[in-house]
Amino acid sequence: MRKTRTLTTAALLAACALALSACGSDGGSEGGKGGEDTAVASSEPQKKGGVVLETPFEKPDLTLTDTKGEEYDLIEETKGEPVLLYFGYTHCPDVCPLTMSNIAVAKSKLTPAQKKKLRVVFVTSDPKRDDPKELGSWLRGQDPSFVGLTGDFDTIQAGAKTVGVSIEPSYKKKNGDVVSTHGAQLLAFSPKDDKAHVLYTEGNTGPEVLEKELPRIIKGENP
Repeated sequence: MRKTRTLTTAALLAACALALSACGSDGGSEGGKGGEDTAVASSEPQKKGGVVLETPFEKPDLTLTDTKGEEYDLIEETKGEPVLLYFGYTHCPDVCPLTMSNIAVAKSKLTPAQKKKLRVVFVTSDPKRDDPKELGSWLRGQDPSFVGLTGDFDTIQAGAKTVGVSIEPSYKKKNGDVVSTHGAQLLAFSPKDDKAHVLYTEGNTGPEVLEKELPRIIKGENP
């Protein structure tokens, strides 16, 4: 008999705190693509696999700009589709590229029909640097099918907050390093009701885990 992991509101808040990462870059045009990059993240051991939320999240009401420079209404564009939603930024030195790479690897193992259904949406937490061109170039290196969204920071921050993800404006330190703080949660929305029933925290998004659990999520089932 398969066990179902559930996350209460209190546990969710704790998970969000653990998932919050402060990432710094050298402040140059290449950001996380070169130079002395550092990241501070929780080293607490994490349970593998996604956790089922006791109270599912509604999909954020976000209308932003995609990598083609066109308006993208998240709710309308992904209605009735299985969606993985992540907030991060292209200059992130480790957490963001690793998470997206893990998703890309796991997605490559899916059947053609499953690949066609799954929608992966990356919303930047650093819109000052992540314009559509920058975002598009970075995501193509992960998977050309991934959707990238940018726009007004306050709008993005408010949307992230509705799904328990905390992000803060990036800022430059005296030494020129740019620091951006963002939650590292990955949310999985069901095609049945467009709500996030499953959440993955940092360290729980290995490709072997996602490869096993994504087929159920795509069908609207909990892993």
